[in-house]
Amino acid sequence: QVQFVESGGGLVQPGGSLRLSCAASGIIFRFYAMGWYRQAPGKQRELVASIAGTGGMTNYLDSVKGRFTISRDNAKRLMYLQMNNLQPEDTAVYYCNKQGARAEDSWAQGTQVTVSS
Repeated sequence: QVQFVESGGGLVQPGGSLRLSCAASGIIFRFYAMGWYRQAPGKQRELVASIAGTGGMTNYLDSVKGRFTISRDNAKRLMYLQMNNLQPEDTAVYYCNKQGARAEDSWAQGTQVTVSS
C-alpha cells in the first residue's frame, strides 16, 4: 500500500519561503520519478515540479522556474520542495505523488500553502 505524507505548508507573506516535505512508504522509492502537484480553489490539479528517481533530472512548471527547487533523499525516502519568493498565485494544496499519477490514483491529504498579505 503506497502512502505519502506531505508537511511543511503554512501561511506566508508574498516574497516569503517555505520548504515542503514528502515522506513515502509502500514503494521502492528510488525506482520512481516523483512530482509535486498543487490544486488551487476552482482549479484542476497541476504538476508543479518533477524529479527523476536518481534526482538527476528535474522539470518545473514555467511559473515556478527560478523560485522552486525540487529535491529528494532516497536514503531517507523523502522528497522536498523549496519554495522561494512565494506569490499569492502559489496558494494551493500541495501534494506529492509519482510522476504521471492520475486523478483516480491514491492521493494523500496534501499540505496547505497560503500566500497572503
